[in-house]
Amino acid sequence: MEVYRTPDDAFDHLPDFPWQPTYVEVADPDGGRLRMAYVDAGPADGPVALLLHGEPSWSFLYRHVIEVLVDRGIRCVVPDLIGFGRSDKPMETADYSFARLVEWTRELVVDHLDIREATLVGQDWGGLVGLRLVAEHPDRFARVVAANTGLPTGDFDMPEIWWQFRRAVESAETLDVGRLVAAGCVRPMTDDVRAAYDAPFPEERAKAGVRALPTLVPTRPDDPASAANRAAWEVLSASETPFLVAFSDGDPITGGMAPVLRKLIPGTRGLEHPTIADAGHFLQEDAGADLGQVVAGFMLR
Repeated sequence: MEVYRTPDDAFDHLPDFPWQPTYVEVADPDGGRLRMAYVDAGPADGPVALLLHGEPSWSFLYRHVIEVLVDRGIRCVVPDLIGFGRSDKPMETADYSFARLVEWTRELVVDHLDIREATLVGQDWGGLVGLRLVAEHPDRFARVVAANTGLPTGDFDMPEIWWQFRRAVESAETLDVGRLVAAGCVRPMTDDVRAAYDAPFPEERAKAGVRALPTLVPTRPDDPASAANRAAWEVLSASETPFLVAFSDGDPITGGMAPVLRKLIPGTRGLEHPTIADAGHFLQEDAGADLGQVVAGFMLR
């Protein structure tokens, strides 16, 4: 497996992101090792929030959420998925699969960090990966916060705006990652923040993960990930683990999933599910402090 590793100096000028990464090695399917990065911030003995980002962002997306949670005494573990951020980036789209993304993250969370009693906060692919982890390792999680995400099985079609995004990513000769993130926000993005989303990808060959992930979302019932996702739904739809649905008010991609999650997952009952105002798909970027307060209140209630 040919791997790209972003030079450290690409991350020298990140606004409002002072945390240094820690690295572990996870297995690649060819028998080698991949370096996976994560931020570990806040008190070591505090309750744990596992913050998982999606496509095409990285842990930088959670910076304002981290600030709030750390101030409330919560330990934040914030990985960069393989292919993103400071983690290693396999350079062929075929190197990525839904199962591999789940396994790489599981290896970090379970084998390396031995995290227990965690609160998952998952957005976009962070929810796709995270909800699989919750379903497959329920003893590791005390709570779930689903934020603009879901767990597709391919039994229902994705919205047209998502298909437009997928086609754009597949066909673009050059991918402008910062522009993709900015397009998923409703508030203006400054140049230095946009540059921080571009930082992990100084070369086009580093973007195989960005190109691959939209093609890995199950869009037909016989997709390679469909059976495992259906099995996860069976667990989640019988789970009483407290499950907060904290979607934004401006996400046309995943907005329709909020009522589905509230209806089908028993852990949502009896909770007041907030709507994060004036925020798009990347609600952590648009309203990170607001989301942080929601998560902190849920964890510390």
